[in-house]
Amino acid sequence: QVQLVESGGGLVQAGGSLRLSCAASGRIFSINAMGWYRQAPGKQRELVAVVTSSGTTKYADSVKGRFTISRDNAKNTVYLQMNSLKPEDTAVYYCNADVWVAGAGIDLYWGQGTQVIVSS
Repeated sequence: QVQLVESGGGLVQAGGSLRLSCAASGRIFSINAMGWYRQAPGKQRELVAVVTSSGTTKYADSVKGRFTISRDNAKNTVYLQMNSLKPEDTAVYYCNADVWVAGAGIDLYWGQGTQVIVSS
C-alpha cells in the first residue's frame, strides 16, 4: 500500500558529502515521523536521525553537527544531508515513515536501503 524509495547513496572520500532522499508513495493520508537508520556489517541497525511532521528533529550523538535531516511534506519526502563523512559512517542507510494509510490506519514502513561507503 505504501512504498518508500531511497536514493543518493554511493562511494565518497572521507570529509566529503552525500545527500540521501526517500520518497513515499501509495495510499497515504498523512505521515507522522520520518527517519533514517543505518546498519553497518556485523552491527545492529541504529537510529541516525528522525523528523516529526511539525519539524522537530533528533540525531544520534555520532552525527550531530554533521548530518541534517529535513522533509518536504508536499512531496512526502525526507532527506539526509551528510557532511564531513567519516569511514565509520559506512553502512546501508534505511528510511522509515510512520504512515496513516487511507482507509487502513497507521503503520511503519521501511525503504529497501541505500549503500554509503566512505573511504579513508
